Amino acid sequence: MRRVNKDERARVTLTLNSRKVSGEAEPRMLLSDFLRHVLGLTGTHVGCEHGVCGCCTVLIDGTAVRSCLTLAVQAEGRAVTTVEALAARDGALNPLQQAFQNNHALQCGFCTPGILISFTDFLARNPKPSEAEVVDVLSGHLCRCTGYAGIVAAVLEAAGRGHKVE
Repeated sequence: MRRVNKDERARVTLTLNSRKVSGEAEPRMLLSDFLRHVLGLTGTHVGCEHGVCGCCTVLIDGTAVRSCLTLAVQAEGRAVTTVEALAARDGALNPLQQAFQNNHALQCGFCTPGILISFTDFLARNPKPSEAEVVDVLSGHLCRCTGYAGIVAAVLEAAGRGHKVE
């Protein structure tokens, strides 16, 4: 990556949801803003802008990261996956998304994209987690609507270890 001064814009090229894309970014533009305002993908939400709430979580090269703490230029040449890539092209939900629906694991939905992305990474690394492990990962997210029980049940269901919350 070449150096740019603070007034210059950098061309950022990345693989976004399996598609090569590029756009212009100021050197200090956050990845969350680049995704939303330059590339037009609004599924990645911005809550606290300090990396605490988890709403802005995306995958970079398969690892969950907070896009509000990552500069757009840091994603140059990398593979970025957002919540828009989770469902099939025909709109069919993936197993984790379906488990969220089954367990009423979302209400307003603001935090849901980040939680889904975090657990996509987590379940890829740990396909049979304990409830305590799920709760530990979930502690990195703030949800003001659900009370978390449905989210935990959904993740355990997606991992084949839980049951549906009634």
